[in-house]
Amino acid sequence: MTDRLIQQALLQVLQPLIDPTFSEHSYGFRPGRRARDAVLAAQQYVREGRLIVVDVDLSRFFDRVNHDILIDRLRKRVNDVGVIRLVRAYLNAGIMDGGVVAERMEGTPQGGPLSPLLANVLLDEVDRELERRGHRFARYADDCNVYVRSQKAGERVMALLRRRYDKLRLKINESKSAVTSAFGRKFLGFELYKTGKDEVKRAVARKAQEAFKQKIRQLTRRSGGRSIEQVIEDLRPYVLGWKGYFGLAQTPKVWLRLDEWMRHRMRAIQLKHWRCGTTIYRELLALGAPAAVARQVAANSRRWQRNSRYLLNSILTIAYFDRLGMPRLS
Repeated sequence: MTDRLIQQALLQVLQPLIDPTFSEHSYGFRPGRRARDAVLAAQQYVREGRLIVVDVDLSRFFDRVNHDILIDRLRKRVNDVGVIRLVRAYLNAGIMDGGVVAERMEGTPQGGPLSPLLANVLLDEVDRELERRGHRFARYADDCNVYVRSQKAGERVMALLRRRYDKLRLKINESKSAVTSAFGRKFLGFELYKTGKDEVKRAVARKAQEAFKQKIRQLTRRSGGRSIEQVIEDLRPYVLGWKGYFGLAQTPKVWLRLDEWMRHRMRAIQLKHWRCGTTIYRELLALGAPAAVARQVAANSRRWQRNSRYLLNSILTIAYFDRLGMPRLS
């Protein structure tokens, strides 16, 4: 049996045994729980008037997990020496130093199937401490947000978390952590905002929108000789996956704006594929464009961005891209 299969077998044994013992405020890597559940919980806490968030990010968490502390916490939940030994072997696996396998005392294997479960084992005691003090919070892996009613209360919670994480030999990333307004603070790719009617709603965080655009730019590079259909086929899985995750956002105007931005890029790509003015003129006529419009676009055949934003919109319409199978966000 390979190491991977052994790890998966361990996960199948440990997950049903340990997972039910975790805090209800823990959402990461747990059956039946998703990031969207953590975001919805955060929104509810803010709706209740907890407008200050203690946003804690742990520095290099998976690299800093102390094996002895983790195994000690695991023993309190699992009374099986063989399983404990296998977990210890898993934690020590794959470390080479000068061609010799060296034992390590910190860190969990990156991408290992057991690492997320073990992270929850280690962090659950911090969750329980927050619960005992009556705090409202949501934790997804090493990303924890605690929602309070005042800045002073937030500072006290931050001090508490520093003490508790220090006990686990974990370090807070000060540059990414803060006690601040819950509005506009990124959490799992989302942020909360307040409407003119004082409603608390969910939005896609600005950084997540920029990351989306950057990925689309990579997928729609105008080189490589791909047809427009091939470009769209490459776009499809990413756009639909992104839509599936961020569909929780209550910002229809953002979807419309991003859709328009994607089509703008696709129109520029289509023009560049046609390249010369005579081809552009012929293809636009075939699509039903008036001769005067086709002629004007063709005359500016090298001005891809300008052409793709104005006259071309009336020819390479939303319906045109729908027929090509281009996915939409809205």
